[in-house]
Amino acid sequence: MMESKKSFFLLLIFLTAFGFAQKKTEIGFITDNDLYTSSKNDMYYTNGLEIFYRFLSKNNNEKINKKITEFRIGQYIYNPRFINEEAVTINDRPFTGYLFAEAGRSFFYQSESVFKIDFQLGFMGPNAFGKEMQESFHHIIGYKKVYGWENQLHNALAVQTHVMYSKKIFSRRHHDYVDFHYQSEANLGTIFTGVSTGFLARFGFKKLLPVYDSNLHDASVSLETQYTIREFYFYAMPSVNYQFYDATIQGSMFNDTSPLTFDLEPLRFNAEAGLKYRYNNFNISYSFLYRGRELKDPVHNTNTGYFYGSIRLGFLLK
Repeated sequence: MMESKKSFFLLLIFLTAFGFAQKKTEIGFITDNDLYTSSKNDMYYTNGLEIFYRFLSKNNNEKINKKITEFRIGQYIYNPRFINEEAVTINDRPFTGYLFAEAGRSFFYQSESVFKIDFQLGFMGPNAFGKEMQESFHHIIGYKKVYGWENQLHNALAVQTHVMYSKKIFSRRHHDYVDFHYQSEANLGTIFTGVSTGFLARFGFKKLLPVYDSNLHDASVSLETQYTIREFYFYAMPSVNYQFYDATIQGSMFNDTSPLTFDLEPLRFNAEAGLKYRYNNFNISYSFLYRGRELKDPVHNTNTGYFYGSIRLGFLLK
């Protein structure tokens, strides 16, 4: 009986220390799929998977609340609207995959502004294994067979950089349950080059955490001892995107050997909305994303805007 009490007491101490300790790192994954919005919607950006690891970095700048370093690997898969056997010759977007490794750093300012920069290396085309991943996934879940990968884009080396800046607006009119932000980002590289800008709003079901502690831009990791942490809010972000180059539509910038490519529709309207939740060590979110028409298809004229869902799960560690 005494041993049982000791064991229970030690377990209680361990759980207390684990639950209330500093959370210096976070691991998790992001999965995107158009099936998360509709079982009938399977086109264009059809699947994405990312695995990430982030941790606090040394910070001696009083204006910066925290610096976070992040590594991730990911794969994106793109299809035309129709992937059945009868429509192999009806392609309104190329088949292709994009596989990459990424390293980046985020700066969270005391003013609740955020600056992020990251770099990617990888491949587009057969070296990205999009065909193998999609066919295996469809087989496992018993979904329809995919036809047309023989027309996929040829290989291209990916060298990418991405920057994002977010600034809180109306900051002098503080509200515990609502805030607004201006956000812009840019991509430059051999696969994607473009800029976008828009506005983001958070509407809290609980009192909103400051951006430098929130999972809004992945800032949950902390040096400070955290006790009971709850975060739950709805967010929405309309934006305008101007795309200068997209290898997943136009093919490699270094050759024109791919069997099927298209010209871009450069100016697009995009939108994103969803729910984000944190309970102590766990972060989870669901987002609905809309993307405006991305290319010009004068032959079939079937290309349209599209939407997909994104699920994110993270776990905080010491």
